[in-house]
Amino acid sequence: MSTSWLINTLLGAVLLPPFNMLLLCGLGMLVRRRWPLFGMTLAVGSLLMLALLSTRPGAMLLAAPLENRHPALPLPYQGDAQAIVVLGGGRLANAPEYGHQDSPSSPTLRRMRYAAALHRGTGLPILVTGGQPDGAKESEAVIMARGLREDFGVPVKWLEGESDNTAENASQSADMLKKENVRRVLLVTDAMHMPRAVKIFERQGLQITPAPTAFYTVTLVLPGDFVPRTGWLVQSSYAMHEWIGILWYRLRYR
Repeated sequence: MSTSWLINTLLGAVLLPPFNMLLLCGLGMLVRRRWPLFGMTLAVGSLLMLALLSTRPGAMLLAAPLENRHPALPLPYQGDAQAIVVLGGGRLANAPEYGHQDSPSSPTLRRMRYAAALHRGTGLPILVTGGQPDGAKESEAVIMARGLREDFGVPVKWLEGESDNTAENASQSADMLKKENVRRVLLVTDAMHMPRAVKIFERQGLQITPAPTAFYTVTLVLPGDFVPRTGWLVQSSYAMHEWIGILWYRLRYR
């Protein structure tokens, strides 16, 4: 288990919902004896915020500004990109229905599907990027390449399987592409992840055309969307993770 992975996991648990709101609630309860009004306001407010982030409107407050940054790619694509780069989005480990091989997670599968559609429409070669966590038998890039080939009938030209995060995805993918004089790429990832991904890939000297997928905030809000649900809390946590990542990249790479 790498130190960086452990640190990122612990920070994610502390900074993201639901744990961050529960920590604030606990802090409010601890200090309410000395500062009753402040303590109760903090405790109750954090629980109300947790409930809000568990609704679709609450999730949209965080997610919509990210998704609106880069609209969907107009089709048919008429640009001058030389390749398609697909970022990994996680895996399902030891899937018994696939002979205990690791398989793509739902976010990764959505990205693969869109990349396959782009490939069929453009004929551009594909690079997949995603590393191999401790204990895994194969990299995420290998899993994605296998899925694109077997499930979508699409070949993969380049596999980058050493990276552990978006910044390493960018640097190592850029090294591969530049060796073959490829500098203009379609970048495929989730719409919420795209603002951070574009910035870090452009820092590597690549010309990026965003090709976002998995938009969660484009449909109308219905009355039932105001009822707290786990799925919307997941999206709120994802969006908050991206905002923190954007801030971190600005501080680190300014």
